[in-house]
Amino acid sequence: MQYSVDVILLTYKPAKPVLRLIKALEEQTYPVRKIIIMNTEERYFYSLFYGTGFLEKYRNIEVHHLSEKEFDHGRTRAKGVQYSKADAFVCMTQDALPVDNQLIQNLICALTKQDNIAAAYARQLPHPDCREIEKYIRSFNYPEDSFIKSLQDVERLGIKTFFCSNVCAVYNREIYENMGGFVKKAIFNEDMIYAGHAVNAGYCIAYAAEACVQHSHNYTCMQQFHRNFDLGVSQAEHPEVFDIVSSEQEGMKLVRDTIRHLCKTGHRVLIPYLFVSSAFKLIGYQLGKHFQSLPLRMVRWCSASKTYWD
Repeated sequence: MQYSVDVILLTYKPAKPVLRLIKALEEQTYPVRKIIIMNTEERYFYSLFYGTGFLEKYRNIEVHHLSEKEFDHGRTRAKGVQYSKADAFVCMTQDALPVDNQLIQNLICALTKQDNIAAAYARQLPHPDCREIEKYIRSFNYPEDSFIKSLQDVERLGIKTFFCSNVCAVYNREIYENMGGFVKKAIFNEDMIYAGHAVNAGYCIAYAAEACVQHSHNYTCMQQFHRNFDLGVSQAEHPEVFDIVSSEQEGMKLVRDTIRHLCKTGHRVLIPYLFVSSAFKLIGYQLGKHFQSLPLRMVRWCSASKTYWD
């Protein structure tokens, strides 16, 4: 059986790399039935596409607009899935770029290795301009070898058992419907929340190292603070997933391994920055975990998702 596949692509103020992304999806060896674009704020969208004929060139592109106030990481993706009738769907963000024309093929191959795989996520490779620490974090989170995770791996893998990334991930539609889909309100982390529920229900999550996209960021310390605040909020709002395992232990392991990497590769000078950026992450995360004890004004300042609190 060959699965039919749609792509759910989220965009906001899209720039020229989005054109490269869509072109790469159209040139995949495994056919993409529809590209469903869930775009936030229509006025920004057509500033890129107007007059290019790009959308008219590809007849399988479907665009749906929503306002910034309507956007939600869970609800927006769930709405995009409703526009799809495919056997499997791929969630992607606008800043991910397939490295070859085998991305969809490799994702589907990983998804169909076993009947009980709920989702398979791609390997994320750093962009050429990526800083050294971020490069290592990419290799830490996205190793060279593929694997499949289940509830039996919680003791060994901890929080990573539930790791999945909607930067690029494919979902089994039948299992998705049985699980009730993505949570309808999520400040962040809707992918891991879904994966956690799926694993706890007896399903598996696959990591497809052969399916590669370029995706990385050079965040400032404050950007990391805001993102990790939202991460903490997402975990506090879903204790049924995240109270089972500790994120702090994985964070400490990442810092230790990064220090070893910097020493080994002659980048010791970056160790002080690693400590500073890690402190911003930890403080943001801990504040997010305890957001219910904070005044709303402070919560809004700490969060990267201001409209979530409206």
